[in-house]
Amino acid sequence: MRAAAVATLCVLALGSLGAQTAKSQWKTPWGDPDLQGTWSNQTITPLERPREFADKPVLTEAEAAAYEKRLVAAGDVDVRQPGTVQDVNLAYNQVWWDRGNKIVADRRTSLIVDPPDGRIPALTPAAQKRRDEDRRASDGEKTAASWLDFDVYSRCIIRSALPRLSTGYNNNYEIVQSPGYVAIMQEQMHDTRIIPIGTGPHLPATVRQWLGDSRGRWEGNTLVVETTNFTDEARGSTFQYATKNMTLVERFTRVSDRTIDYQFTVSDPETWTRPWTAKLPWNRIDGLIYEYACHEGNLGLEHMLSAARAAEKKK
Repeated sequence: MRAAAVATLCVLALGSLGAQTAKSQWKTPWGDPDLQGTWSNQTITPLERPREFADKPVLTEAEAAAYEKRLVAAGDVDVRQPGTVQDVNLAYNQVWWDRGNKIVADRRTSLIVDPPDGRIPALTPAAQKRRDEDRRASDGEKTAASWLDFDVYSRCIIRSALPRLSTGYNNNYEIVQSPGYVAIMQEQMHDTRIIPIGTGPHLPATVRQWLGDSRGRWEGNTLVVETTNFTDEARGSTFQYATKNMTLVERFTRVSDRTIDYQFTVSDPETWTRPWTAKLPWNRIDGLIYEYACHEGNLGLEHMLSAARAAEKKK
């Protein structure tokens, strides 16, 4: 009886020690929450809730399995459509993609959690006008007169505007911390955000940067990062109609040894009728961040411009 009690106490003590050890592993030597490591935000959960799940924010296990199978099959570009633009644009098969084959663990049907319908809020009239102008500009690229007529994405200047979402590849990040700073390196375009921690002011409004100007603070175990001072370019496909006055607030919370809960809220009264929030996990990966090269837009500009001249001659 006494031996059993001692054994029970030992088990409880070891369990408590294990919990304390695990908790201490999420603290830096100087006492800040520890987010360091290599992480991936890979998921095939769509940003917006598909219309078919309009009244279903969360799937059952069986529904999720069937949905994942359908999404993976839909992304199989080995199902060719010769002679189409899509066949050229999607010329890489599954070997080259890194989308993953799973939706988020809680089986949500959208990354957006607010508004409750899981959809991006409506564009303002001013944003709708910018959207129409962007579409006309995109058509203009087909007959570009110079390299300046191509956007910064096509020219490989930047492809990783904030906030970052899971894409077809390069969904990997490395977080490194030091007292007073958090650095986040993203694999695509290998941009590194160096985020000061504290109450320091943002840069003057006259200073604009591709990835904005970020300032961080700790709220308990959560790193809260507010980013302002964006440019009118490099907004990415989801945020391309946003203005340089967009504000981004990100929240990073370590919830397990291998998971960071990541949430972001974007607001821009000149673009959307209300702010909106998305949530997705960053899962630890055991590999390394690799070099990303984007030379096609640089070396290919000669061919892109010659193609425009050839298109003009056909008119």
